[in-house]
Amino acid sequence: MESYEAARQEFRWDVPESFNFGGDVIDHWARERPDHLALIWCDDQGNERRLTYADIARLSNRVANALSARGVKRGDRVIVMLPRIPEWQIAMVGCLKLGAVPIPCIEMLTERDIAYRLANSEATGAITTRANIGKFASGEALLARLSVGGGEAAWEDYDAALADASDSFTPARLAADEPAIMYYTSGSTGHPKGVLHGSRGIFAWRVSAWYWLTLTPDDVMWCTADTGWSKAGTSIIFGPWSCGSTVVFYNGRYDPKLRLETLARYRVTVFCAAATELRRLVQEDVAGYDLSALRMTVSAGESVNPEIVRAWKRLTGVDLLDGYGQTETLMTVLNYPPLAVKPGSMGKPLPGTDAAVIDEEGRFAPVDKPGRLVIRLPNPQIMLGYWKEPERTAQSRITVEGHEWFLTGDLARIDEDGYLFYEGRSDDVINSAGYRIGPMEVENVLMEHEYVAECAVVASPHEERGEVVKAYIVLKRGQAGSDDLVKALQDHCKALTGPYKYPRRIEFVADLPKTASGKIRRRELRDREFAAQKGVS
Repeated sequence: MESYEAARQEFRWDVPESFNFGGDVIDHWARERPDHLALIWCDDQGNERRLTYADIARLSNRVANALSARGVKRGDRVIVMLPRIPEWQIAMVGCLKLGAVPIPCIEMLTERDIAYRLANSEATGAITTRANIGKFASGEALLARLSVGGGEAAWEDYDAALADASDSFTPARLAADEPAIMYYTSGSTGHPKGVLHGSRGIFAWRVSAWYWLTLTPDDVMWCTADTGWSKAGTSIIFGPWSCGSTVVFYNGRYDPKLRLETLARYRVTVFCAAATELRRLVQEDVAGYDLSALRMTVSAGESVNPEIVRAWKRLTGVDLLDGYGQTETLMTVLNYPPLAVKPGSMGKPLPGTDAAVIDEEGRFAPVDKPGRLVIRLPNPQIMLGYWKEPERTAQSRITVEGHEWFLTGDLARIDEDGYLFYEGRSDDVINSAGYRIGPMEVENVLMEHEYVAECAVVASPHEERGEVVKAYIVLKRGQAGSDDLVKALQDHCKALTGPYKYPRRIEFVADLPKTASGKIRRRELRDREFAAQKGVS
């Protein structure tokens, strides 16, 4: 793309009537460039595996056959909870070839989290590691249970299951609006929502790889996102592999020096990392690392501070292009190589995507006036809907001046040059180091503690993580707050829900602000928290 404006004017969506990523992308490259590296896996112990597109095609065929042999059918849901290992990509592609709907999940989910997802999705299959088998105690009805690292009880060894499966498989032809993948994402109330995407979404997500990442088969891309995030799908599988690129996949502890060593060793050309990581990396001395292959760095999931954008450029000589997307929409507002960067801006809408800001009256907001960010429909990138929640799906749509738009739930403003700036959430979701955390999930766990009478969970600003979980807690009569109780409550949360959700800050209060109808005013607490952190009384 030499000109952003020209690309927008010339772009037209060309979504096929049917599409299967496994067959139309992976099998395509396996035929055209069978020996081209699709994946370089490594870990913090120095181990490495390399797989070609032919390898991915063959092994994903075996996954599809193994699942089919155990009764998993087209349209069935399959939970894929694996760490950053090649089996994750292979399992994902195998599900897609079969026409089963993979549900990627992060490893930090607890037994309770998994039980909800199993029941809500009515999954018929699961692929995980031996270490995580115990979290699937409620999965008695699963037809297929494959365990990487060895079987146990009702679970079969993944490698053994694949060894008995055929290398040949004919991918299902999925209609454009047929369900293809589902992610669970946190909301401000209740349980996580299942965000269902069609095959058209997986096809459309390549567009951000064209214009934002500008990938080609000569590129080596490394995205550090967790396997349960939708960002991992677009920047580790769907985006780079649609372009025939090579993907680096690192599994291990976070260490800034290891990050830099990996970038240098594998001659990474495009690097994608969360703002939290980049804030640490800019503090490193890169003089001893050969980063000459690196041509671009991108970030998404949380806003990148303008000073980090400038610091990264000074440190590496490479642009840091921030981008905006959601689980419901994936990447929609981005900075692009030919476009001048305004530090702090999300950029401009992707070619083929129209974004706008509307006020509370449902009218388009004037320049620099914050309002609700909306994406014009129809757009193939946007979800089919929330799983089993037609009313919530309908509520995510709004009509403005005769056209239907998708309500992102975020606040933004547009400047006079058409650049969008993120202004925060219009609901109470906490965005901590890229993880979206619903306050109700944490509140429900805290309320199970014997000393807690009432609580409210909000976002609290944090220099490195962007936001962290803060809990305001009213204790039961006769109980007093203490440092020991803070630790006990944190440990309680870590034991019952994903450890990334635990409240890093806890404040004991006598009461909580409420509306006339008795609802807790989280927004008031959140505003108070942000004001306090800025030193405002």
